[in-house]
Amino acid sequence: MGNKRTTSSDVAKLAGVSRTTVSFVLNNIPDSNIPEATRQKVFAAAKQLNYHPNASGRKLASGKSKTIGLVRLQSTEQVFNDAFLLQVLVGIEQAASKWGFHVLLKHIDHDKSDGYSQLITENHVDGIILSGPLQNDPELIKLHEEGVPIILLGQMLDTGIPYVDVNAVLGSKTAVDYLISSGHTRIGMITNAKMDYSSAQQRKIGYINALEKGKIPVDERLIKEGDFTPASGYVAMKELLSLSTPPTAVFVASDVVAIGAFQAIKQAGLQIPQDIEVIGFDDIPMAEYYDPPLSTIRLPAYDLGRVAGDQLIKMILTNEMDAPGFLLETELVLRESTKHND
Repeated sequence: MGNKRTTSSDVAKLAGVSRTTVSFVLNNIPDSNIPEATRQKVFAAAKQLNYHPNASGRKLASGKSKTIGLVRLQSTEQVFNDAFLLQVLVGIEQAASKWGFHVLLKHIDHDKSDGYSQLITENHVDGIILSGPLQNDPELIKLHEEGVPIILLGQMLDTGIPYVDVNAVLGSKTAVDYLISSGHTRIGMITNAKMDYSSAQQRKIGYINALEKGKIPVDERLIKEGDFTPASGYVAMKELLSLSTPPTAVFVASDVVAIGAFQAIKQAGLQIPQDIEVIGFDDIPMAEYYDPPLSTIRLPAYDLGRVAGDQLIKMILTNEMDAPGFLLETELVLRESTKHND
């Protein structure tokens, strides 16, 4: 079999191992803990098939690269307020260290997304994890089509870009279902971000699905945009409270944004949950120390990072993932910002 027609899958099949094992052995990845007998089977199969790792694999084995980028589409202020980011980063770094990789953290302003190409073309990173993608991002789609290893923390529908995400639609619906079960029919929503972010769209869909299931009309005046920061939640909540008929409960699709919402509610002389119930989204570590502690939808932040890091590096080394996308589960966590009805 000629070398051009031979792939790592052929070697893996002949040796009776996975493609990942073939990549580990032939690219000499450190700390892979592969038994010597298995290594010799891989070497023998590669020799028999006249297979050699591709150029990118040799580059990785030489130690000239081995860095992945975690990119956030946020301003500096938004990154500073992102309490969710640290947990994700720890998960990515844990995965990267297992493979002998490093992680570069980069934030790019919402309207200056050409920074992806710079990271790749200047060989700063071998692949990108993009957290919080826009629903339409032509540059990112172009890089994906050119074969750049990319994994989204979030989803860009109909693009085929691999992703690791949570079922944000179901999580948001669960939060609003709970408020409806408590007897509320006028439920506000503050999004986590502007509506061109896919995560904001998904959380709004979950909110609307719950209202429709509960046969409650959707009132667009009750939906306000947050923008990753407590300040945006403060402004949005003040707008909700200024309505002629304000909501009796609010789903805030980000715990960080909910900090500002809490402040606006208290400044209005209202009590949580007696006058207005609040459910957040994310379950950041400080959420249980809010005053009162925040009921919220818990995301597996560490696992999101760990799975994304693991799958991106597999893609870099083998051009394959274990699946085209991963959806992790969320969980409703009830605390004192809601009146428990169970």
